[in-house]
Amino acid sequence: MNIRVALIAIAFTGASAHALAMEGSTVANPQSTPVEDYAYGDHPDIAKVLETSEVPNVCGPVSVEMAYEDSSGQRHIMRYQIIGNGCSNG
Repeated sequence: MNIRVALIAIAFTGASAHALAMEGSTVANPQSTPVEDYAYGDHPDIAKVLETSEVPNVCGPVSVEMAYEDSSGQRHIMRYQIIGNGCSNG
């Protein structure tokens, strides 16, 4: 896994909010906003994090989602990969 993606994901999950289960998306999506997949090298315009999905309790890469507003106030949902919470260091 790319270190930059992991660091970005950690920063996003640090701004946690409660996830609401919605069909096709793990964050609240009242306006049927399309989910955008994050790719290395992307530079999303994130002005405000609205919520993040819950990180599964598994050891390995998992997809999570983050809802955010850009600098013009438009809502986006981004899907990205992180390591789940189920890994132990022992």
